[in-house]
Order: sequence, then structure tokens, then C-alpha cells
Amino acid sequence: MMGNTSVRRATLLVGATALIAGSVAACGSSAGSGSGSGGQTLTLYNAQHQQTTDAITAAFTKATGIKVRVVNDSEDVLTAQLEQEGGRSPADLFYTENSNWLQQLNTKGLLAKVKPATLQAVPRRDSAANGDWVGVSARISALVYNPSKISAAQLPTSILDLADPKYRGKFELAPSETDFWPLVSSVAKAKGNPAALTWLKGMKANVGGNDNIPDNETLTSDVSRGTTDFAVINHYYFYRLQAELGAGKVHAKLAYFTAGDPGYVKAISGVAILKSSKHQAAAQKFVQFMTSSAGQSVLAHGDGFEYPLKAGVAANPKLPPLTSYRPNAFDPADLGTGLNAKTLMQQAGLL
Repeated sequence: MMGNTSVRRATLLVGATALIAGSVAACGSSAGSGSGSGGQTLTLYNAQHQQTTDAITAAFTKATGIKVRVVNDSEDVLTAQLEQEGGRSPADLFYTENSNWLQQLNTKGLLAKVKPATLQAVPRRDSAANGDWVGVSARISALVYNPSKISAAQLPTSILDLADPKYRGKFELAPSETDFWPLVSSVAKAKGNPAALTWLKGMKANVGGNDNIPDNETLTSDVSRGTTDFAVINHYYFYRLQAELGAGKVHAKLAYFTAGDPGYVKAISGVAILKSSKHQAAAQKFVQFMTSSAGQSVLAHGDGFEYPLKAGVAANPKLPPLTSYRPNAFDPADLGTGLNAKTLMQQAGLL
């Protein structure tokens, strides 16, 4: 989810990125400008971090001559907007942090097929089973903790332990943060809805008034400052805070649940083409670029600290190898649309 802290950092880069993209187009130096696509402008609804998207769109425009107009908002807001707009949407593409929003649009029949060659660029299980969207990057759920407040040995080994009364008052929760929803879907998939609801109610009792944290940036910062002992985040928020403040100024560490635990999730960020797009060929080029070595390298060398999915493209060297993690076996299709997770959190009083 694009938290407030992330948005503030990103706004400093938006103007500069627009100037760079405009200069590249004006110079006519793009590698693909002779393909007949130059001069077109795609509209991208973006729910990813703005820094990541700005870097990718600037590189795409430089490579193809195709401009990209970016509309930024949260995943839930843009998904609802696309459903309301339907075939009248001005959007050509939708880029999300989490797969469940793409799955939701997929079930509504609003997405176009991604070209098979593009789908083959990344692992098959990381994209839509029917080829209506393609995976771009991966994130791993993690525990961020302050070792001066709680030791590694005292941390929960399962996400289900967060309902244990012994952790009352020791962690914060950001249930409106859409990164949390795949974890709820994972618990419901593994244990069933009744057990998931009981777990959510137990967590709400344990966090008390600390269940309204706005985003993962705030959770990570609060743990580092000692405001709370630990929190569940996606791994890259920790590395982003280190990059922002300096590693020596971040007083936190990462830990992970037991291998295969419902809370140990590999979350997929992906991109889709709207079926209603009037620029299908150009949109296909954008999606192909995002999964190509060039596009994946932009992602890997940026400040997003996400894992590229294309084989042979190395992640940021500060990150452990993606193969070193032991998440559960659920793929995006297993985690579904996220609507069940939303319903369960509403029933538990967390939303």
C-alpha cells in the first residue's frame, strides 16, 4: 500500500521524472521510436510505490518513445474505480503491489490476455492462471522487531501466535494496509474461515488501540524507535528505512515465521492490460518491457528492494537470495481476490 510516508518521499521525484521523460521524448532518441508507437500516451493506474513506477516508466519511454501518464492511488481505490468505469475506463494498464486486486478484476472479465511470450519471462505460478495478468516482482512477509524490546527467541513462530494473550500490547497492526490482506487470505486458506475469524478477533484483543496504524512504513518506523516490540510487514520496508536513515540508525532486525507457516507468504506484484484499452499493442509493449531483462533490472537497481521475477536478473545485493526463503506453497490463485479477507476483518472489527 502507498503509505503517507512513501507518498511524501515520492512527490520529490515526480517532477524530475516527468522532466526526464519529456526530454527523452523531445530528443527523439528512443530505441523503439521507429516502430510506429512513438507519440502514443498510455494511461497507467498505479498502486505500486511511486519511485518504482517512475523509474520503470521513464526507462520504457526512453526505450520505445511511448509516453506513460501515471494515475497514483491505493489498490482498493483504483480497483473500485476500474470496476465502476468498466469499458469506459481511460486506463490502459493497472500496476499493483498485491495480486489479489488483479485477481478481483480478472473475475470481473475486465482484463486482456497477456502475450504468451511475456508470460514465459517469469515463473508461471507467479502470474494469473488464465494469463490475464503477469507477475513483476516478489516480496516476502516478515517480522520486524526491536531487539532491545524483545529477543528473537521470544518472537512468535507462527502468525497464528499473534492471537496468544502473551503478546498482548507487544505489537502493532495495520489492517487497512492492503499488504496485510494476503496474509489473512493465507490463514483462511490454510485453516478455514471460522478459525481465521477467531484468530483475527484474538489479534484485535491483543493490539488494543494499536490496530489503526496506517501503513507498513509507520509500523517499521515505530518498531525501530521502540514504540512497539514487533510488527508484521513485507521485507522491503525494512530495507527502505535503512536506505533512508542509514543502517546504523535503524534499531530493528528482521525475522521470519516457521517454514511453510500461513503467515510466511511470498506476495506478488503484477501488471495487467485493461480489455477496454484503446492502445492494446502499446500496452502489450509496456507489459513486455516490465518483465524483460531491461525492465527487471530497473526494478532490481532501484530503491524499492523488491525481488525481480525473471531468471538471471539479480536482486539488490543487500537482499538475501529469494531462494533462501521458505514461504508456504500458496500461489496468487490460492490467495484469491482478497474480498474474503476484507469480510473477515470487518467481522472481527478490524476494518
